[in-house]
This record gives sequence, structure tokens and C-alpha cells, in this order.
Amino acid sequence: MIFQKGSGINPYIWSVFSILPFYFIFQSSSTMEVIIGIVLTILFFISYRFAFLSKKWPVYLWTCILIAISITMTIVFHFIYFAFYIAYYNGKIKNRIAFITLYIIHLVATTVAININLALRDDLFLTQLPFIVIIWISVILLPFNLFNKGKQDILEAQLDVANKRISELVKQEERQRIARDLHDTLGQKLSLIGLKSDLARKLINKNPEQAKNELKDVQQTARTALNEVRKMVSQMRGIRLKEEMVRVRQILDAAEISCTIDHDLPLKNSSLFLENILSMCLKESVTNVVKHSKATECLIKIEQKGKELRLTITDNGIGMIEEQDLLKGSGIAGMKERLEFVNGTLEIEAGEGTTVIIKVPNVVMQRDKGEYV
Repeated sequence: MIFQKGSGINPYIWSVFSILPFYFIFQSSSTMEVIIGIVLTILFFISYRFAFLSKKWPVYLWTCILIAISITMTIVFHFIYFAFYIAYYNGKIKNRIAFITLYIIHLVATTVAININLALRDDLFLTQLPFIVIIWISVILLPFNLFNKGKQDILEAQLDVANKRISELVKQEERQRIARDLHDTLGQKLSLIGLKSDLARKLINKNPEQAKNELKDVQQTARTALNEVRKMVSQMRGIRLKEEMVRVRQILDAAEISCTIDHDLPLKNSSLFLENILSMCLKESVTNVVKHSKATECLIKIEQKGKELRLTITDNGIGMIEEQDLLKGSGIAGMKERLEFVNGTLEIEAGEGTTVIIKVPNVVMQRDKGEYV
């Protein structure tokens, strides 16, 4: 490949810059000047390499050596292009104080060297004037551009780490939730089945009729446990908002509540995990409308605005009379808890009816396609 991925023609540009000093050096009439120029060029590239490997105070040392060589080459050989190398290196310095200090030193030194050559009015230098202006502008702008890009790369790396951490926390919390559900539902049912089975075994000879009743209870408890397991598995698979809309409409129709749905489905670039959370919040909100609002109409609106998803559920019921209604066991706390994992917010407006507004940023990462925990 002629152009490497991610680097393009940059290696070739640097190669040309590396050859250029020798052209200017051999313009000199003195053999000693040629030798000095070659030594300074070799010393510059060696120092440049050590500068990139250095940390803390050696950064100042190597940069000052580079600036000194660059000024010497500019004044003696009219070669200013080493200033571009130094500007690039300055932009890679991560410490802000070191960056500002060396940036000012380099800019002042380069400006002084250019003015000295302009005062001498050397023909070789004056013929490069357009390129000299470009190099001088690069010395001003390039370091800041690279420095800001470096900060942006660091922030993006930190954001990536934070997103991965959030994903792990969500996964861990979901496991804990499943463990709690299993303990509170299936565990209790299995314990009850065990106790009743032991009781039936003891009564099978003494009181067969009562033993049969106990076994019927065991059968009924087992069926209940099986239904709860199926329900949990269904929830873990995840539900798309489009699927939940069908169920919600059926619930409202059964409650004789007029339902109006306005949506932008299917959502763009939305994870299954995020849609599952919104589906659960939608189901809980509609359940509250059916149970508590005494409403006759319900409006459900889903909007996708840029990187934000907004779910609004409005009814024309009696509304929330007191602030304490928010703290009652209507699933509000559970909704808030789920939304916290995706940096979502829950707002409830009470008046002539109740409006529930759910907002979530549409930036939750998926670990794998179709995986949400």
C-alpha cells in the first residue's frame, strides 16, 4: 500500500523535510560550514528522538537544544524548516505549563531568527519568503491544534472507559435484580413446595384426604412458580417499544380508556437494553393510569430528538392530589431506579390529569448485537 491507513501522505512529507536541510547545507561555499551543517542536522534528529522519549524536566532540555539548532540553521544556512518539527513536537507535550513555556520560547526565537535574515536580505532566504510565512503561521497554530486534539483524544478514551464501566455496572445490577427476583419469587415457592411435600408424606397414611389437599397446593404452587419463571425469562429477553405498544393498547382498550399513540418508531441507533427500559417504564406508567387515574383518555408520545429519546404519557384523570402520591408503591421508585442506569430523568406534572415525561440520552452502548445485559 502506497498510503498507509491512518497516516496518508504524512510519512512522505516528513521524508521531504528530512532531505531539505542537506540541499541548503551544500549551498555553502566553505567545507567547514558543510561539515557543521551535517553535524547539526544529525544532532537535531537524534535530539528530536530523545525529546519524544523524555519526560518531566528533560523535555525542557531537549526542546531548548532543538530550538538552538533550528535558530543556528536558520541564520547560517537560511533553513527554517526545523521550526515545523519543533512546532509538531510542542503540540504533543501533555503538560500545559511546559507546553505554554516552550511554545512562547520557540515562537519568539523563530520570529527573531526570521527578522535577522530579513535584515540581512539574503537572496536564498528571500526566495523562500512564501514558505517562510507558512512555517511561521504553523509555529503559531500547529501546536495549539495538536495540543487540543491530544486533550480530546484523552477525553474520548476516558469516555470509552466510563461507558464500558457503566455497561459492566448495568450488567452487574441486572444480575443482582435477577437474583433478588429468584429469591423473592421462585425461592419462596420452592420452599413452600418442599414444606407441603414433607407434610403430605407424613399425612399420606394418617389422613389421606388432607394429604391430597396438600399435594393439590403443591401442584398449584408449582404452576405459579413456572408462570413467574416464564415471565422473568420474557423480561430478560428484552422488549422493543413497538411490541410493548401493542400490549399497552390492549390494556387500555380492556380498561375502556381511549388510547392515542404518536411515535417515531422504529427508533434509530437505539440499543435493545435502552428500549427494554423504556418499555418497562411505559408499562408501569400505563398500569398506574388504569389503576389510579380514573381517566377516559390516554395519550402516549415517543419522540427522538437528536441524541435524546422522550416518552410522554398523559391522561385526563384525577391527577396526583398530594406530593406523597409520588412515594407510594406505584412503581415510581422502580422507574427512577432503572432510568438512573442510563442517565435518564423522570418528571411528573399534575393538574387536570397527570403527565409523565421520561427522557433518556440515546448513547448507551451495546456489548454485542442483541445483548443488553
